[in-house]
Amino acid sequence: MGKLDNKVAIITGGGSGIGQASAILLAKEGARVLVSGRTTDKLLETVQIIKAAGGEAIFAKTDVSKAEDCEGMVRKAVDNYGRLDILFNNAAIFELEGVPLADCTVEKFDKVISVNLRGAFLCMKYSIPEMIKMGGGSIINTTSHVFERCLYNFCGYTASKGGVIGLARQAAADYITKNIRVNCIVPAFIKTSMFDSFLGDDPKNEERLLAVQPIGRFGSPSEAAQAVLFLASNDSSYITGTEIYVDGGFNRLGRA
Repeated sequence: MGKLDNKVAIITGGGSGIGQASAILLAKEGARVLVSGRTTDKLLETVQIIKAAGGEAIFAKTDVSKAEDCEGMVRKAVDNYGRLDILFNNAAIFELEGVPLADCTVEKFDKVISVNLRGAFLCMKYSIPEMIKMGGGSIINTTSHVFERCLYNFCGYTASKGGVIGLARQAAADYITKNIRVNCIVPAFIKTSMFDSFLGDDPKNEERLLAVQPIGRFGSPSEAAQAVLFLASNDSSYITGTEIYVDGGFNRLGRA
């Protein structure tokens, strides 16, 4: 018996990194999974991994900044599997702004907000009514430690991730009487393609980050996925409106 038997989950940004690892783990625990994202090849890879392990999965090519895409994604999950119990709002972009707020272009700011914050809103907007029909559900959102320990010159990303936390807390309050729990994971120093793009090509960047990381290493997507599973399952039945840090102690213990 798996922790998510008979449950249906949507994972956005499910083609790589934390999203892919979470989709694989949730499917292993019995969930039927829809993975979404913008790159078909990567989504197919996730689906194939799940099916090869004996799980059930489908994909939906989705731009989460577009309402029609998000609505269609939810409809596809329900049409194929008959219900929706879990939403992992993980899709995000990381634009290397590299300039202070006043020099950030409006276009770049809007692009980041449209995916990271508007996308989280849209996915919740269309998922919540389906969860209510099932008597409840669990929503997990990926945010970032930057909302609390800001990076220099990344106003769009920082604003979007802080906004996701506020949005999640509001949704938790709005739907607590409907048995819908809404929480966030706060990852940092997780070895994903997004993290690699932040490190860049200079090996000294990795050395600098390791020097301030209390646990002395970077995390893996599969470690972050364990937090997603916890929040998706009944193991966290008394937890809503909060954040779980998956950061090797950086936010509270970090030396920078």
